[in-house]
Parts: sequence; C-alpha cells; structure tokens
Amino acid sequence: MSGTRTSPTTGAPQVRGDYDCDEGPRQLVAQRINGRVALSDVPASDQGKVYLIERHVPSLADLEGLETDYLALAAQLGRPPLRSDWIFE
Repeated sequence: MSGTRTSPTTGAPQVRGDYDCDEGPRQLVAQRINGRVALSDVPASDQGKVYLIERHVPSLADLEGLETDYLALAAQLGRPPLRSDWIFE
C-alpha cells in the first residue's frame, strides 16, 4: 500500500438554471465529485443557504428531469422548494 494520499477529484461547477424567489436570485449548479454528479440549489450571491437537491444523479436525462421539475416547483412556490417553512409554536 502506498503512503500517498489521493484527494477527491472535483470538476468545475456548472450553472444549469436559475430562478428568482422571495430570497432573491438562485441557481441550480451541477458538479462532478469523485465521478458522480451532484445537483445543488445555491444563492446567486455569496450569502444564503445552499440546498443539496441530489447527491448522485445517474444520467443526463435524470439531471434534466430534476432541473425541469425543481424549477417548475420553485416558480409555483415562490421560494426554494427544499426550504422548510415549518413553524413550531
């Protein structure tokens, strides 16, 4: 066994779509990490919460389907679909 450590391989993030909501502009970003594609919902600015939509997207068709459905739901809700709006009293 070699004493050399390998670091995870990470590709450049790619903006796959964007939308506006009550938090301001947001983007869907795909990124290859260790050979697998992850899809996230991130704020267009440097401030705000990041939502991991899917950790391992198996195919381009699945990625495109997720993007389409997520953007449609975001437009309908007017907010990031994964944001919890539960109010506890």
